[in-house]
Amino acid sequence: MRVRDTVPSLTLARSLTLAALLFTSAAAPAAPRKAVPPPDNPLPPAVLQALQQAGVPPEAMAVMALPLAHREPPYRHRAEVPMQPASTMKVVTSVVALDRLGANFRSGTELLGSGPVRDGVLEGDLVLKGGGDPDLGVPQFWAMLAELRQRGVTRIAGDLIVDRTLFRPARMDIGVPPFDDEMEFPYNVIPDALQLAGNLLPMQISSGADGVVSATTVPPLDGIEFTSQMTPATDTTCAKWDKAWKPARVQAEAGRTRIELQGGFPANCTQRMDLQLIDRQELTERLFRNLWLSLGGVWSGSAREAATPPGAQLLVKRTGRPWGEVLRPMLKTSDNAVTRMLFLHLGVPGMAAQPLARTADLAGKVVRDWFTEHRIDTTGLVLDNGSGLSRSERITPEQLARLLAVAWSGPTAGDLMAGLPVAGLDGSLRPLKESPATPWARLKPGTLRNVVALAGYLRDARGRPWAIAMMINHDDAAKARPALLALVDSFARVGPTRHAAGPRANQPPH
Repeated sequence: MRVRDTVPSLTLARSLTLAALLFTSAAAPAAPRKAVPPPDNPLPPAVLQALQQAGVPPEAMAVMALPLAHREPPYRHRAEVPMQPASTMKVVTSVVALDRLGANFRSGTELLGSGPVRDGVLEGDLVLKGGGDPDLGVPQFWAMLAELRQRGVTRIAGDLIVDRTLFRPARMDIGVPPFDDEMEFPYNVIPDALQLAGNLLPMQISSGADGVVSATTVPPLDGIEFTSQMTPATDTTCAKWDKAWKPARVQAEAGRTRIELQGGFPANCTQRMDLQLIDRQELTERLFRNLWLSLGGVWSGSAREAATPPGAQLLVKRTGRPWGEVLRPMLKTSDNAVTRMLFLHLGVPGMAAQPLARTADLAGKVVRDWFTEHRIDTTGLVLDNGSGLSRSERITPEQLARLLAVAWSGPTAGDLMAGLPVAGLDGSLRPLKESPATPWARLKPGTLRNVVALAGYLRDARGRPWAIAMMINHDDAAKARPALLALVDSFARVGPTRHAAGPRANQPPH
């Protein structure tokens, strides 16, 4: 179209100027427009009532549900808002790991010798090389050392070298402020490549009728002593012994570690627990010395952390379970340390090409690349450690639901489904026992101080499957958990609530 046809009164100079502007506009690529999300669906009355009773506004809740294998319009409420996901972030790590590493991916642990074995003597150091094995408990470590003895090794002339260098940095726990004031409990463990005994001190605490408390490690470890300042806890049961727990005081000196127990403990109670009370390197050395000597071995060296020396020869190798099997207890119990380890495994393949990069950063790139590959917008996505035990991780319900929709049609869908808690049967989903959602809904819960969330799969009133993600971020989020359960129940009873305006143009992902 010519300029003079539309602006006949302009002077020639002004016409040329306008023409130049129009030419420039036509030649330049148009700025991309940010997609405007469709209008929200109304929340069901039962959900609104539960939110009101908790004192939580509807604006604190975000939901996205996508139809699977049918053409029902998606259901959404603030679905594009980045939220703290808590442990529903474990679903992201699980889905990407199943796709990138495979359900049969295995990790393990090795014992290597830096010198030859002659006449029962390892003439060099023994290397304990961590491979990110989530199942390396005390019994498994004992079995490895027993195999070393069966191979004829009686005495180790050198030291024990502990190689944690599979991940970078090797000791991610050093210098990191605690997540909360209960750092000794298992959920707070920051994993590394040698997760021996979960990096937790295995112990047993007992009390008699008089409330006097005694403690011991399991197995007994030389050099660790317990004292107790615990008082009888009369307001809790033996099963809930940790309600009266207070952080222990730990003092190490002259090769010995003294642990003073604090707080309360129920009378006539015995509990077996694993707590993060001593440094993991000390734990590794004491466990090795105790188990090796109990097997009739001889060793007078010390333990140190280092990379495996060149030329070290493999003596014993342990191979762990396929991660497809590990996922079930990991998701069911919401194991933070194991999930964080799986997240780190995603970054290991890229470490050789980027020798200065942190493994966690490389893992985050793998996750983002996966989202991009499946055409899921990553705007607002913030990754930290892959477990949800983080103040910084963010994801939108739409991103999480779309990830679940992709996983639904993938070859490892069964491995993921087997790990997701079942409505009415598992953990915080037990209140749904009387709901038609039982036992079809499989949802991963998430909980932090200011977060409750659910993500997974459910069926509507017509038996059609949906991928769903819902989160509440609010200081009183814990009180609002019934709102999440009410939404699951509403889906199962009457199906998704629609706008009066009718179906939207959104189509289920392909």
